[in-house]
Amino acid sequence: MSTTHALPVTVAVARRTDPARTSEMVAWMRAGTALAEAFPGFLGSGWVRSAPGSGEWHVLYRFADQETLRRWEESPQRHWWLSSAQGIVEHTRVERRTGIEGWFDPPREHAETAPVRAEPAVPPSPPRWKQAVTIWLAFFPLSLTATLLTSRFLPDLPLGARVLLMTLTLTPLMTYLVLPRITRALHWWLHGQRPPWRLARWPVNPDQHANPG
Repeated sequence: MSTTHALPVTVAVARRTDPARTSEMVAWMRAGTALAEAFPGFLGSGWVRSAPGSGEWHVLYRFADQETLRRWEESPQRHWWLSSAQGIVEHTRVERRTGIEGWFDPPREHAETAPVRAEPAVPPSPPRWKQAVTIWLAFFPLSLTATLLTSRFLPDLPLGARVLLMTLTLTPLMTYLVLPRITRALHWWLHGQRPPWRLARWPVNPDQHANPG
C-alpha cells in the first residue's frame, strides 16, 4: 500500500479595504490570527500592504497539510470571523501552494469574485539567490548541531544510518519550525525593505503584523 507524504500548504490571499479603515482591518486580522493559532497544524502567518496608503493587503498563512487547513477553513470560528468583516473587506483573491516557496511568493491574480477595478501591481518574488541564502541560514545551524550530537552520542552508528536519522529529524524541523520563522524575520531583506531597526525611528506602521486569511 502506497502512502503520500503530506506537504505543508500555504494560502496566499489578497484583500481590499478602504484605506481609511486600516485600524479596523488590522484589528480584524489580529482576531483571525488568535483564532487560527488554536487549531492543530497552524504553522504561522504574515501580511503586508502593496504600498503605503494602499487598500490592497497581501496575506500568507500556512498549515501542516490539506486536512488541518480544511478543518480551519470549515470551522465555525473562521466562518464567524469572515462574516464579521462585512463592510470592511470588499474583495478577495486566493491561491494555495505546497512546499517551501509559498513563503516567498506574493499572491497571483486568481479571483474568487469578479474584480471591481484594475488591480495594483503585485510585489515581485524575492530573487532566487536571496531565497537560497535564507534556506541556507536555516539549514546550516541545524545541520551543524545534528552532526555534532550524532558524532558525540552515536559515534558507532554506520554513516548511512546516521545520515538517515539526521534527515528524518531535520526535514520536519526545517519545514515546520525554523524556515517559517526565519522567512518572517528576514521579510524586510527578502523584499528590499528597510530593516526594522530603521523603521523603529518612525511612528509604528500597522502593516507589520500577522494574519491567517
